[in-house]
Amino acid sequence: MACMMKLGSKSEVFRLHGETWFCSTGLPSDVTVEVGQISFHLHKFPLLSKSGMLENLIGEFSRREDNHCILQLNDLPGGAKAFLLIAKFCYGVKVELNASNIVIVRCAAEYLQMTEDYGEGNLISQTENFLNEIFGHWTDSLKVLLSCEEVFSQAEELHIVSRCINSLATKACAVNPSLFSWPVSSGGGLSSVQSPESGIFWNGISSNKTKQNPSGEDWWYEDVSFLRLHLYKRFILAIESRGMKPEKISGSLIHYTKKHLCLLGRESSLRNGNNNVASVSTISSPPDSDQRNLLEEIVGLLPYQKGVTPTNFLLRLLRTSMILNANASCRENLEKRIGVQLDQVVLEDLLIPSMGYSMETLYDIDCVQRILDHFMVMEHETSESSSNSVVVDEEGQMVGANNGGSHSLTPITMVANLIDGFLAEVAPDANLKLMKFQSLAAVIPEYARPLDDGIYRAIDIYLKAHPWLTDSEREQICRLMNCQKLSLEASTHVAQNERLPLRVIVQVLFFEQLRLRTSVAGWFFVSDSLDNVQNQSGNLALARTAASNRGATGIGASTSAQGQVGVVDDMRDRVSELEKECLGMKEELEKLVKNKGSWNMIFRKLGFRSK
Repeated sequence: MACMMKLGSKSEVFRLHGETWFCSTGLPSDVTVEVGQISFHLHKFPLLSKSGMLENLIGEFSRREDNHCILQLNDLPGGAKAFLLIAKFCYGVKVELNASNIVIVRCAAEYLQMTEDYGEGNLISQTENFLNEIFGHWTDSLKVLLSCEEVFSQAEELHIVSRCINSLATKACAVNPSLFSWPVSSGGGLSSVQSPESGIFWNGISSNKTKQNPSGEDWWYEDVSFLRLHLYKRFILAIESRGMKPEKISGSLIHYTKKHLCLLGRESSLRNGNNNVASVSTISSPPDSDQRNLLEEIVGLLPYQKGVTPTNFLLRLLRTSMILNANASCRENLEKRIGVQLDQVVLEDLLIPSMGYSMETLYDIDCVQRILDHFMVMEHETSESSSNSVVVDEEGQMVGANNGGSHSLTPITMVANLIDGFLAEVAPDANLKLMKFQSLAAVIPEYARPLDDGIYRAIDIYLKAHPWLTDSEREQICRLMNCQKLSLEASTHVAQNERLPLRVIVQVLFFEQLRLRTSVAGWFFVSDSLDNVQNQSGNLALARTAASNRGATGIGASTSAQGQVGVVDDMRDRVSELEKECLGMKEELEKLVKNKGSWNMIFRKLGFRSK
């Protein structure tokens, strides 16, 4: 059950008329206490016997020989609501304290100096004892922390805020949170608490659903999301200092951000196909300054460990920071975080629209360039400190020395594919300068691309969208790809691509012809070698079968010879396929010769002969 404390035993003697409270004890009132717009007609003795401050104020009026004194307590923490509870305590009337009102009563008691000097079991000591009991419960501690907003400066001075945060942080970090007297929502006479976002809560949690017991590692995410930013920040720092896992901290920050950062919530809803703006947010959007401050604080709280925060969430934060015009350090922080785990990004998330008035291109190329630069710096540092050496095979593919035969792509290869895809997406933009295209593509080292088909596709799209490029500029952009690392399909496309410079086409044709010749020669060499092995094995088998005492050995040799004959047949079939491919390429090239008669000399140099 929720924590509750009852003080006093007398029945209710206070009644309200308009904005004035009267105490019906049968004696005339001799003191009036004004708290804001509310007046209390009371008696001197019950007040001065419990409060040092009221004793001093009443004593000053007594020296003036005034029969009726008027006291103004406009600075009283908690206002008239707190003073009504204190007045009832002074008269011995039954008072009910709970997690919703304990903070204002404790601060008001401190303000009125209701110490043990004015009676044993005075209000300060009783409220302190009750607070210590509350700190053993998660939900009531949360309610107390939410109520501190009303009298924050006084609650901070009395260390109520820090004690609440420490209590919540300890429970959030606990392996078994059920050990901390988890209260079950049941009414219990507790009044509702209103969150900073105007959501009504009962016993510290949302009234539209009842949480019976914590379950799962994220059981506390929703509860702490009702805290204001300055309290939530202190809570996150507290659980971080207690060794909370970075994954949990990141999960809580993501939950909090999605709930309070309106632009991020709308983007998520629209991307999921929800076009109903009213359903995205039921409250009015806060000012941009508040949203910008929220974003900058959240970014500063995110854990720095790689892979802890999803890259798609970081990219959404980056886009939102551009819309809200966040400070440069915030955007740089996000770009570095994204760059560190760029190999986890998908192409769709990397397409960041350009912001501002001077939008040269549809997508923000400079931002992607900075993110890629951060990744390359990290990759360079990792490669230097890594004990695994990097080897580049004959085809230009990067292979780890201790990869154990794994065929998984390395991070640099994944990033190379990502950037090639990004370049293909932005290439149709007529405003994309050649220098920017080259600068972004050139960052990727040559060993990172097993094949250059991706960069060739991007170059081809760029040339098609920019037909006004000069021959020298076409030559310049084509230097970004390695003609020796194109697949057969890409090489065939190059041979028919009139947008490419003649030198590039000649290079591709030359290397493809050289590759075919090398492959065919290699297959014939292997075939001849295996034929010799077959003959030797056959002679050995005949010699062995001639001896009757080694019949079993003869059968094994014969079986081995038959297997080798099958291997030779497979190799010959492969050679035949290569010859057919070579013939197909010759026919394609002959068609080109008819269209471009000046290429006859080139083809003769490459070894082609017309029939």
